[in-house]
Amino acid sequence: MWSVSGLPVHVLLVHGIVVLVPLTATLVIVCALWPAARRRFIWPTAALAVLVTALTPVTIEAGEWLQQRLGSTPAIDKHVHLGGQMLYFVVPLLITAALVVLVHVREGQGKPLGRAVVAVVAVLAVAAGGAATVQTYRVGDSGAHAVWNGVMN
Repeated sequence: MWSVSGLPVHVLLVHGIVVLVPLTATLVIVCALWPAARRRFIWPTAALAVLVTALTPVTIEAGEWLQQRLGSTPAIDKHVHLGGQMLYFVVPLLITAALVVLVHVREGQGKPLGRAVVAVVAVLAVAAGGAATVQTYRVGDSGAHAVWNGVMN
């Protein structure tokens, strides 16, 4: 179940996470800050946030399966530790996307939330999006070092 044509599924899923988390974060931030973008992109953005949140634990589990087969090294342990924290970053991104959806729906109903509330949502979007993107980089970098250190010398 955790390999496709001999390739570990984790390797495939990781590429999805590395692309989709920063993309989702960027879209959440843009939708929170720019009403025209919110009207156009909020629903695909919300769908991406749900997808990323669902894909993260699957990627973590596939990584744990791979770790059991490869064994443990300090670099792999660091990668596993950082990867295990990803849910703490994608869930706030999902919650923030839901708040931006709420802003959009209320505006569509002619019952806009106050400027202060919209500003708080924008700040949360920047914080959650930035944090998720940085953590994705940290996890990816540690995984690359675990796999490639010493290979290309």
